[in-house]
Amino acid sequence: MRLQLLAALLLAAAPLGAQVRDSMQAGPALSLDDALTLARRNNTDLQQVQERRRTARAAQYAAYGALLPSADASFSGQYQQGGRQIYNGLQLGTNPNTLGSSYFIGLNYNINAGSLIAPRVAAANRDAVEADITGAQSTLRSSVTQQYLTALQARAKAELADTLVVAAQQQVELARARASVGSATSLDVQRAEVDLATQQVAALNAHNQVEIEKLRLFQQLGVEQPANVDLTTEFAITPVSFSIDSLLSMARQQNPQVVALREREHASVLSVRESRTAYTPSLSLSTGVGGYTQRYTDTDALISGARSSAAQSYEGCLANNFSRAGAGLATFPCGTGTLSPSQEAAIRSANDQYPFNFTKSPWSLRATVTLPIFNGFLREQRIEEAVASRNNARTLVRARELQLNAEVTGAYLTLATAQKTVAVQEQNAARARDELRLTEERYRVGAATFLDVVQARATYERAESDRINAVYDYHKAFAALEGAVGRPLR
Repeated sequence: MRLQLLAALLLAAAPLGAQVRDSMQAGPALSLDDALTLARRNNTDLQQVQERRRTARAAQYAAYGALLPSADASFSGQYQQGGRQIYNGLQLGTNPNTLGSSYFIGLNYNINAGSLIAPRVAAANRDAVEADITGAQSTLRSSVTQQYLTALQARAKAELADTLVVAAQQQVELARARASVGSATSLDVQRAEVDLATQQVAALNAHNQVEIEKLRLFQQLGVEQPANVDLTTEFAITPVSFSIDSLLSMARQQNPQVVALREREHASVLSVRESRTAYTPSLSLSTGVGGYTQRYTDTDALISGARSSAAQSYEGCLANNFSRAGAGLATFPCGTGTLSPSQEAAIRSANDQYPFNFTKSPWSLRATVTLPIFNGFLREQRIEEAVASRNNARTLVRARELQLNAEVTGAYLTLATAQKTVAVQEQNAARARDELRLTEERYRVGAATFLDVVQARATYERAESDRINAVYDYHKAFAALEGAVGRPLR
């Protein structure tokens, strides 16, 4: 009868863990691929690196644009007050107020050896920026994967804590049942209750750590965390099918950081060639078309001046004809000495060109060849700076390749060790699980004390926690190896 009562209590307590999990409202699912997609779209650090593409593209357009002529257009207006005009101390006359306007459309073309190589330098710099972006994406993939695994690891430990809470609840019910039939003391019940409270606190901390790790994950993704998000990607323990030599060869060719440094080195080599073009001559061509207008504000003054000039011409012509007639020469027609209406209209029309009826200026073309001779050793300084940058770029490539060899080799060895550790920890956890099961069975029939159960449960907890750590250390080592190589390996 006593054994039947204990069995009934255990069956009633067994579904408690499932009830707790089922009571939580299911949230949105998030796979690792979804997380990586969100990170590529929203991660702030990656977005800052990607903005370099904009400036690199603009620099490349500017380099090609330097091979084209530049064009500009101008329009100007002018007002000049009338008055006496004096030149070299001589009074030339009095002019009325004038309005003027002019335009000019010019083309300028400058070219030298540096202009010809600049597009190649800009293209190399743009390739380097693209490699930097690829490297930032690879780094982001590695960090997001690591944090995703850390969140899964925290969840696995929280699930372990939940099972330990359920087991502790079962032990409390069992201790109470045994105490009710006289097989246990109240001290056993109190110990079971204390152990239950300890396991509940540990479970609370474990679930809190899960939420913290999820927050850190979504911080890297660059978006707000939804409530009760569920991480759905499962990782399997799979041996690496690549040899260390193939991984090293793959890393040297595909690692984004190494590729970016090589692109920087190529750009620095072209920069040295560009700096040396400062010794070469340059050609400048310029041409343009333009026009002008001028208008006197007082048209009547112009007509009066024209009338006066016509009268003076008429009088001069008469005097000349008189002299010619006295000498027996033929005379010239002198006209009437006045302006006809058509002539006055022509004067008014000629003064009405302002502001857009332009008179074209003569076309011009200028060509200039400039040969640099000496500029205070500035060319030599720029060349030395470019050479130093090129040498530093080569050194960085070599240093990163050596570092890459160490990273790939170290990650490969760590992964191999982690795989062996998983096998050992799984065996150890299985033994601890069997030991706990046997101890609980012995406690149910009175062959073991509650302290034996507590000790066996602590051993199982340590072994299972070590197994979880070993499993996720393996996955993190695999992700670290992928990050070192620069591409996914599974």
